[in-house]
Amino acid sequence: MADDFEFADKVPPSFDRVASNQGFNPGLIVLLVVGGLLLTFLIGNFVLYTYAQKTLPPRKKKPVSKKKMKKERLKQGVSAPGE
Repeated sequence: MADDFEFADKVPPSFDRVASNQGFNPGLIVLLVVGGLLLTFLIGNFVLYTYAQKTLPPRKKKPVSKKKMKKERLKQGVSAPGE
């Protein structure tokens, strides 16, 4: 029984701290906060995008100019009216 007390005296003090509560690693806390913010941002963007797709009317296309219409018709081989 006397040997047990001698062994306890020889244990380095660093091993005693492992048994006690050290708290969270600061790097882990930063990682969790940044990861949580990034995840919240991405999920929020996705929710807003899907909401906008459902509720907003489709965008109006720009009117095609007469010059461009002439070029397209000539490419297709159809002569433009008045020529």
